[in-house]
Amino acid sequence: MFFDLDRTLWDWDTNSVKALTELYNTFSLDKWIPSAVEFNQIYNTINDRMWHDYQNGLIKKEELRSARFEATLAHFGLSSPELALKIGMAYLKVAPRQNTLMPRTIELLEYLKTKDYRMAIVTNGFAEVQTVKMDYSGLNAYFDRVITSESCGYLKPRPEIFHHALSSMHAKKSETLMIGDDWETDIMGARKAGIDQVFINRHKAGVPIAPTFTIERIDELLHIL
Repeated sequence: MFFDLDRTLWDWDTNSVKALTELYNTFSLDKWIPSAVEFNQIYNTINDRMWHDYQNGLIKKEELRSARFEATLAHFGLSSPELALKIGMAYLKVAPRQNTLMPRTIELLEYLKTKDYRMAIVTNGFAEVQTVKMDYSGLNAYFDRVITSESCGYLKPRPEIFHHALSSMHAKKSETLMIGDDWETDIMGARKAGIDQVFINRHKAGVPIAPTFTIERIDELLHIL
């Protein structure tokens, strides 16, 4: 079992709101930004766009960390690269320590563990950040490997990261499932690597190609198994 982490098991949206609200208060951003809600909304829009650029090799990791907050502050009329850098560094400490998981995650993982499924995380997230998330949310006990794009040199959806995961786990394609919520990186990436996919389609989005399996909640994986 290969699992994506963010928005698949780890509730990125809820945890991000908590972290950004804390930073909004810590850095007294109410001087420039009307509310923590608006701060969160604008940041998410900019972050999603910049993550897409990062995954496509258009910007570097170091640029992403501060540029997303610099652009967010600029949206509200504040030009301060120094403040953006401070917020960016604080976010990397605060956000991964949030520990809300997607509903029924632990129940599912407990079941899989009792059935001796071998499991790995396959993620594009920064290695040092994903490690903290795993620690604080209690996920480490369930996984044999945490495979990041940094550790193997390839970002999802490149097939090389999936091949690396297979090799690391001594797994066969025919006996492996990739479970994730991102159509492009998780599902199309696994498909190109010859691995069956489970698409968590919580918003019932239309897709151009049918994945191997589609579910709406993580615990529906049990019906497939």
